[in-house]
Amino acid sequence: MGKRTSSFNARAFLDSAGLSKEIVEYARSEAIFSQGDRCKSVMYIQRGGVKLSVLSKTGREAVVAMLGPGEFFGEGCLAGQPFRIGSATAITPSTILVIDKEEMVKVLHQQHALSDRFISHMLSRNGRIEQDLIDQLFNSSEKRLARALLLLARYGKQARPRRVVPKISQETLSEMVGTTRSRVNFFMNKFKRLGFIDYNGDLDAGVEINSSLLSVVLHD
Repeated sequence: MGKRTSSFNARAFLDSAGLSKEIVEYARSEAIFSQGDRCKSVMYIQRGGVKLSVLSKTGREAVVAMLGPGEFFGEGCLAGQPFRIGSATAITPSTILVIDKEEMVKVLHQQHALSDRFISHMLSRNGRIEQDLIDQLFNSSEKRLARALLLLARYGKQARPRRVVPKISQETLSEMVGTTRSRVNFFMNKFKRLGFIDYNGDLDAGVEINSSLLSVVLHD
């Protein structure tokens, strides 16, 4: 039987002294890169969380993804993108490892374990994008909000959901879900009343997510 690559520690490798990189600290709501910036590096989240978004010509923002520790982003440069097609913003105080494009290409060719980890990440990301599209097309805003909260709690990536999701505004949640802030507020209060979440009405204080929230997503 071949050796499994899932045990490869991508963070330990990327933290090693042999890889040329820069470690940058970002404050909450600070821009990591903006739409239209030159695409010159790949990023890896060591700590915190990142929002990926796209701005339309009319000025409307759409949230594409919410990422957490152990995830790459900005990989478009590896596919030849000269400019960033979206923006990345820290949603909590975050530590980001920035790897130059040429350096990343070199290590992906030389280090098969990292290549496997990176390919696995990209396949997982593509699968999530497909699920997000299906979610937007077929599910109600209530189900979309429940799924967004579970993703923010990193449900399924740990033995249990993280007790408190990153601080996030109702405006951002409404952009993720594709509905109004008033609808988000209505469903948040409903989830709280049913015991699926616990918060004091101020999302800046964080939201405690219970695994029972999954029932909203699974309910027909």
